[in-house]
Amino acid sequence: MQALDRTQIISEVRAVLPEAIRLRRIIHENPEPGNREYKTSELIINTLEKLGFEITRPAGTSVCALLRGGKPGKTVAFRADMDALPIQEETGLPYSSKINGMMHACGHDMHMSGLLGAAMVLSRLRDSLPGNVKLFFQPDEEGYGGAKRMIEGGCMENPGVDAVFGAHISPKYPTGAIVFKYGTFYAAADIFRIIIKGKGCHGATPQEGIDPIAVGSQIVCAVQQVISRRISPLESAVITFGCFHSGTARNIIPDEAILDGVIRCLGNDARESTLKAFKEIVEGVAAAFGAKAIIEIPESYPGITNDNAMTEFAKNAVTSILGTECIRIADMPTMVTEDFGHFLNAAPGSFYEIGVAAPGYPYFPLHNAHLAPDESALENLIAAHCACAIAFLNENQ
Repeated sequence: MQALDRTQIISEVRAVLPEAIRLRRIIHENPEPGNREYKTSELIINTLEKLGFEITRPAGTSVCALLRGGKPGKTVAFRADMDALPIQEETGLPYSSKINGMMHACGHDMHMSGLLGAAMVLSRLRDSLPGNVKLFFQPDEEGYGGAKRMIEGGCMENPGVDAVFGAHISPKYPTGAIVFKYGTFYAAADIFRIIIKGKGCHGATPQEGIDPIAVGSQIVCAVQQVISRRISPLESAVITFGCFHSGTARNIIPDEAILDGVIRCLGNDARESTLKAFKEIVEGVAAAFGAKAIIEIPESYPGITNDNAMTEFAKNAVTSILGTECIRIADMPTMVTEDFGHFLNAAPGSFYEIGVAAPGYPYFPLHNAHLAPDESALENLIAAHCACAIAFLNENQ
């Protein structure tokens, strides 16, 4: 297969689409949290082994699948995330989540089924492939760290990966749109925890203690000054507090308060400036009230910065199969974070988005209980993955 045969690829994609949709619905009905994707990974392994993929497990519930082509050549990889979110689904779909309080509200079910569909197509074309295809099914993207652990477990080796691609659904674009972005696409993120050490006492005598709740409240407000007064208006950063835990009773000032959140930045300069100012303000506010603040940053995302040449390559490959009508170029990066950046630090590649907004359907964002991606978008997602895989192997044999 020296060139992309559009007719053949589209035919193969449409042939596997019903099965990809069936798998997607099974996955959607049975969401699992990060690092506990046991049934999900079992379904993936059973599907891929029947297609002739070699399976390894580089990190916990992760799945690394290798398809060796009929001819020697380079190795191209694709990644899909597997974990779901602690959200009670409210879509009313006939294949809604069967697990109380868990939902695939970020489209990971679409990512997995899209990659499984591509696996079906590529396995049919195996003999003509001049090289190898690796598929990464990653745990714990939402919980932070799954990509890094897979890489540390050797997923990028034996054989070494020469290029890597990934995709994410977007409810902001019409169904089937393939969205590319040159350069910086997703923000870097630092996950933080602030432990405020105060002094407990009776609620009626606050002067005898140091109130960590009051200190924490001051910190939440004060750190927003980092964005407005310590970071250039030309740079982008967001500091979000998502959890504030403290106390056991209404009339007791506790000893401790815990604040959890995320710092998101575009670019290394903004990241360094934001982290420095954040630490200074948190520690300074706590000290001003006689408390102590301990800052922990257990996990960081590098952000997603696409390789421009690989992005141009992917765009051209997808265009050759799907035409120009579905191609979009994002003009602005997003403050959303994604640990796919770890893979891009290990090999050149590109991350693109797939539109899932059906005509006339109300808009719901990612991580919303009503999010219901248009699963017909899987056709273009599968085609895009296949186009990138086949074109890369053919052009680098």
